[in-house]
Amino acid sequence: MSERFAGRRFSWLRFSALVVVCALIAGTAWYTWSSARDEAQAQASGDPWFAGYVDVTATPSYAFEAAVDGAVQDAVLAFVVAAAADECVPTWGAAYTLDEASAALDLDRRIQRLRGQGGDVVVSFGGLLNAELGDACGTTRELRDAYAAVIDRYRLTTIDLDLEGDALTDAAAMARRAEAVAALQTERRESDEELAVWLTLPVGPAGLTPDGTDAVAAFLDAGVDLAGVNAMTMNLDAGDTLADASREALQALHRQLDALYAAADVPLGPASLWRKIGATPMIGQNDVARDVFDLADARELNAFAVENGLGRMSMWSLNRDRACSVNYADTTVVSDACSGVEQEDGAFAPLLAADFDGSPDDAAGAETVPEPASTPAADDPENSPYPIWDETASYLAGTKVVWRGNVYQAKWWTSGDVPDDPVLQEWETPWTLLGPVLPGETPAPSLVVPPRLAPEWDADREYDAGDLVLRNGAVFEARWWTRGDAPEEALNDPGASPWLALDDAAVRTLIDAAADTGD
Repeated sequence: MSERFAGRRFSWLRFSALVVVCALIAGTAWYTWSSARDEAQAQASGDPWFAGYVDVTATPSYAFEAAVDGAVQDAVLAFVVAAAADECVPTWGAAYTLDEASAALDLDRRIQRLRGQGGDVVVSFGGLLNAELGDACGTTRELRDAYAAVIDRYRLTTIDLDLEGDALTDAAAMARRAEAVAALQTERRESDEELAVWLTLPVGPAGLTPDGTDAVAAFLDAGVDLAGVNAMTMNLDAGDTLADASREALQALHRQLDALYAAADVPLGPASLWRKIGATPMIGQNDVARDVFDLADARELNAFAVENGLGRMSMWSLNRDRACSVNYADTTVVSDACSGVEQEDGAFAPLLAADFDGSPDDAAGAETVPEPASTPAADDPENSPYPIWDETASYLAGTKVVWRGNVYQAKWWTSGDVPDDPVLQEWETPWTLLGPVLPGETPAPSLVVPPRLAPEWDADREYDAGDLVLRNGAVFEARWWTRGDAPEEALNDPGASPWLALDDAAVRTLIDAAADTGD
C-alpha cells in the first residue's frame, strides 16, 4: 500500500457520496446534451405556430396589422385567385389585382406595418368560391410566374394552397400546380431562400378524401418538400362535439400521411408526421347547421394539438372572432363577420393559439429528412391478451388479435391482411386499431369447443338446419339442409352458403348453455 494512503480505511459513506456526485454530473451532462439536441431539432423545424385566416376582401375590413390586446398575431391572408376562370392573373378574391389591393385596401402598407411589429403573413391561394390559379393557367410556366408574382411582391417565406371543389378534382391542373410549386421551391432553395408549402384540404372523420390523398401524392411525386397538410376540421356533420370529430379526423390524417410518405420513399416517424399536420376549425356556427364549434371545443382541440405536437394551428377566421350583434336575426346562418355564438370579442384566437409560440417565418427553413424505420419488438404470446396475428390464419368479423404491440379487431372476415399495413382509406383494411397491449395483460382463456357440441365437418354427412360443425377452428351453424357444402364458403359468400359462421361471443354462449344443461 502506498505511504500516501497509509492509515486510511475504505469508507462506504465516501464511496456512496462519490457515486451520487458522479451520477449527478453524468445526469446533468446527459440532460444538457439531450436538451441541446432537442433544442437543435426544434430550431431546425421551427416551433409550432398559430396564424388565423383573414378574409382580405370581406367587409367590414379586419385590421390584421393592429395588435390585439398588445399581442402581435401572424395572419394567413386569403385568398389569391385567378382574375377569371380562363385568366391567369393573380387577384385578391377576383376583386382586386395586386396593385389595386395596394391602392384600395392599403394591403402592402398594412403587411409592412405588421412585420414592423414582429408579425408575419402567409398568403393562401385558392378557397372555394373562385378559380385557383392552377385551374386558370394553361401551362406550368405561366402558373409558376403567377405564383412567383405574389411570393415576390409580399416577400413570402410560406404559402398556403387551399384546394377545394374543382381545384381538388382536376388531375391535370393538380399536376401543373405541383410542378410549378416544385420549381419555385427548388429555385429559392438554390438561392438560399425559403419557401414552405402547406396544403389546406377538406377532411372528414375518416381523414382526407381520395381526391385529397391524390393531391398530397401529386406534390410529393413532383418533389415538393411539403411543410405539411392543414386539415379543414369544419363542416364535419359531427354527431358528437366538433372537438371529438376533429380529433378523429386528425388521427386518420396522421395514418394517411404515414402511408403517403412511405409510398414516396420518405419514411417518417410518428412525431415528425404530427409536425406535418395543421388544424383549421371554423369557429362558431359552421355551414352544416348542427356543427357549432364553441369555446370549449377550442380548448379541447388546442390541448390535443399541443399534446401530439401539431406543427400549425389556424382558424376561420379572425374576421369572425366576435359575437354577432342583436340585429343579426338568425345566427344559424353563417356570417363572415361574426361567429354566431356567445363570446367576448377575440376570444377564440388566444385559446387556439395557446402554446403555439413559433412563427411561420422561423419554421419555413425546415427540410424533410427520411427517418429509418425502427424495428418493432416481437410480440410475446405470454403477455398478449389475444392471439398473435398469423398470416396463414382466417379471422371472422369481431376477432381480436395482437400485432406489434397493438390490439386489432377484424371488421370482416380476413386472411393474410397485415393489421398495420399502411392504407389511405379505412375501408381498404379489414382491421381496426383498438390500442396498445397494456402492461400486465395476460392471454385470455382459449375457447375450447367440445366435440359433442360441434364435431368436425364431414363432407359425406347430411346436416339439418341448426346443426353445428367445427371447420379450421371456427364454428358454423347450418341454415338449412346441406351435404358437401364446405362451411368456409360462408366467409366468401354468406348469402348463398347454407352455413353461418359464428363469432366467439355466440360460441361462448352455446358452450355455457351446454354446460348448464350437462350436454
